[in-house]
Amino acid sequence: MVWLLATLGIVVLIDVIIRSTYVPIALRVVETVPPFNVPAYSRVAEAEPIAFSNSDGMLLRGSIYRPHDRPLRGVILFCPELAGNHWSALSYAQGLVDAGFVLVSFDFRGQGESDPMPGYEPIHWVTDYEIQDVEAAVKYIDSHEELQHLPLGVMGISRGSGAALVAAGSFMHVRAVCCEGAYTAKLLIEYFTNRWSAVYLPAWAVKLCPQWHFRSTLALARLVSQWQRNCRYTRVESYLPRLRNCDVLLISGSRDNYVHSSIGRKLVSLIPSPTAELWIVDRAKHNRARVIDQHEYDQRLVNFFVRALCPASSDAISGDSPCEDCSDGSSEPAHLLAANP
Repeated sequence: MVWLLATLGIVVLIDVIIRSTYVPIALRVVETVPPFNVPAYSRVAEAEPIAFSNSDGMLLRGSIYRPHDRPLRGVILFCPELAGNHWSALSYAQGLVDAGFVLVSFDFRGQGESDPMPGYEPIHWVTDYEIQDVEAAVKYIDSHEELQHLPLGVMGISRGSGAALVAAGSFMHVRAVCCEGAYTAKLLIEYFTNRWSAVYLPAWAVKLCPQWHFRSTLALARLVSQWQRNCRYTRVESYLPRLRNCDVLLISGSRDNYVHSSIGRKLVSLIPSPTAELWIVDRAKHNRARVIDQHEYDQRLVNFFVRALCPASSDAISGDSPCEDCSDGSSEPAHLLAANP
C-alpha cells in the first residue's frame, strides 16, 4: 500500500510539473490573436443607421440595407468578424440585398461604433458577451414594425460565425444560417496545438502524450484566460445539435491559413441538419471567398436563403418573383429566446 501511494504521489507530482510548464505555453496559444488583416470599410450613404441596447445597457450601433424596388423576401442579420464593423456587410452580402433581402448589420460591444465595455477587450473567441449582443440584435429585428414578420436568417463571418450559429440554435424562428470562416474555440485551439506541438515537445514526447492530456491542459489554459480577461468563452458546440431543423451553409477557403477547411468539415459533422453543407472555395484565403468568384458566391448565397426562407419564389437570382410566404400572417412579433426543438 505504501508503495502504491508513493507511486501515485510521484505520478501526480510529475503531472503537476508538466502542467505548470505547459499551461502558460498553451495560454499564449489561446490568447494570441492571428493577424486577420481585415480591410477598412467605408460608410455606405444609403444605409439607415440604427442603434439598440444590449442586456448590459451598452448601445450597439449598426445599419440597415434595403433592396430597391423589389418585394421583400426576408431579413438577414449580419454578424461581422473581429476588427470588422457593420459597414462590411455589403462586401459579403451585396447579392442578398440585390435579390430582395433586407440586411441588418451591427457592431458587437467594444468593436466598430458600438460602446466599449470597461474591463473587457474582445479577441477572436466568442464569449457570452457577444452572445448577449446577437440576442439583442434579434430582439431589435423582432420588435421592428417593418421587419418583424419577415422570415429571418443569420450570416456570420469568422468570429461572427460563432455568434450566428448560437443565434440559430437559440431562436426557433431563425430558419437559416450561413457562415464563412467558422470555427469554435475548442476546435481551433486543438488544431493549432497539434500542429505546433513539436515546437514545444520532442517528437517522442508528443507520441507518448495521450490526447486527453493535451485537451485537459488546453481546458485549463482556457479557464485561466477567461479568469484573466473577465469573460466566459462560449461552447458553440453545445448549440449545434439544436440546428437539426435549420438550413446551414458553411463556407471555407482552401488556402485559409487561419481556419483550416478540416475545421469546417468537423463542424458540419456535428450539425444534425440534413441540409447542412460545406462549400470549400478553391484558392480562397480566410474570409476571401467572394473575392475569388463574386458571381458564384452571390448565386450560392441567394439560392441558399431563398430555398430556406422563401421557397415559393422560383427565380432565385433575378429576384423578379415576389415571395408569397415572406410574412407568417401573424399580428404579433415572433417570441424571443425560444430554442429550436
